[in-house]
Amino acid sequence: MASVTFDAVTKRYGDVVAVDSLDLEIVDGEFMVLLGPSGCGKTTALRMIAGLEDISDGTLRIGDRVVNDVDPARRDISMVFQSYALYPHMTVQRNIESPLLARHYHLDGPDQPARKLTSAERAERVAEAARVLDLEPYLKRKPAALSGGQRQRVALARAFVGRPQAFLMDEPLSNLDAKLRAQTRIELVDLHRRVGTTVVYVTHDQVEAMTMATRVAVMSMGKLQQVGTPQDVYAKPINTFVAQFIGTPPMNCVDAAIAADGTAVDLGAAGRLPLPAGLQARPAAGAPVVLGVRPEHLTLDPAGSLTAVVRAVEWLGHECLIAADLDDRLVTLRQAGMAILEPGAEVKVAVDAADVHLFDAETTERLT
Repeated sequence: MASVTFDAVTKRYGDVVAVDSLDLEIVDGEFMVLLGPSGCGKTTALRMIAGLEDISDGTLRIGDRVVNDVDPARRDISMVFQSYALYPHMTVQRNIESPLLARHYHLDGPDQPARKLTSAERAERVAEAARVLDLEPYLKRKPAALSGGQRQRVALARAFVGRPQAFLMDEPLSNLDAKLRAQTRIELVDLHRRVGTTVVYVTHDQVEAMTMATRVAVMSMGKLQQVGTPQDVYAKPINTFVAQFIGTPPMNCVDAAIAADGTAVDLGAAGRLPLPAGLQARPAAGAPVVLGVRPEHLTLDPAGSLTAVVRAVEWLGHECLIAADLDDRLVTLRQAGMAILEPGAEVKVAVDAADVHLFDAETTERLT
């Protein structure tokens, strides 16, 4: 196992900056998820760890070793791709064993030269990987005879069998259906807990990030936006991009202003909300701000301080989503059960000041 450290790492393709001065320390043994939309630089960052992309500037370390110019085969990492990349003519057993055939390992002590594994040692490792990932019944099959989830587990076993310092995973669940994705998420988290190897996992799916990660690194336009536990990133997004990228439905972010008396957030005809506690610096009266509230924190309440007009109600079985206008600002409310409301109905909405987020209207950075 090993840590992975980006120190001002930049990747350029001509005039295009794919990763811009990335500073990120991935701690030994943690499950780090690089999260962001397509084109944000997350896969490029992963490929630089693997050695599949050259580094334009900065320093990349795996453990204590600088690996900027180290060949991919000598980095002691394993990578799982979205496409599985299995050998179709080989059995599952041979696919899992394939990384062990060419590599050399220090098995006889630090002072002894590295050597290839014997056939018995290879068989032992393949058996262990198959047992961990529940592939023992399929070892003699070829990939064409497996389901998508089984193929993905074979790809994971092939990465696991070499016992690398780090696992790199590039959207490995994106080809699976929803039920299988949920099941495989649990298997991956369980595998990480048992093995304890450093995992760097790339995805655009924030559900995967929230349910699997030890920490999440949110990226946009090649820049790192925020790093933290899923709970911290959800509860205290550093800017409006993170606020609206994390969460389903995303955080409501609407234009507002500080009231003339400086004690509340003014939403025009929709009403006012008290300023949240913990403001780093109180904005001046009349200053434009962006108000952020999670859908689950907006509640229908006859005593609420905000007035909204219902636009639509979507029933999802266990809950419903209410789209409403706050003085021409569209917001979403999440309510348990079913709300019997007609489009055009006027309702009162309440929100606790502790659940209000304020962002600077110009920089989009968090004020609270």
